[in-house]
Amino acid sequence: MRKTQDLNKGKRKDESLSAAQRKQRDSEIMQLKQKAADQKKSMQVGSK
Repeated sequence: MRKTQDLNKGKRKDESLSAAQRKQRDSEIMQLKQKAADQKKSMQVGSK
């Protein structure tokens, strides 16, 4: 839960970033989320 709050807090600072910087950071965040989701999926599959 805390991670989402921290991301929302940082939103205002993002406005000072250029569009390219914001895009890069967003893609990095999405990759991390995807990795976490994949790990959860593989754990669920392995436990069956």
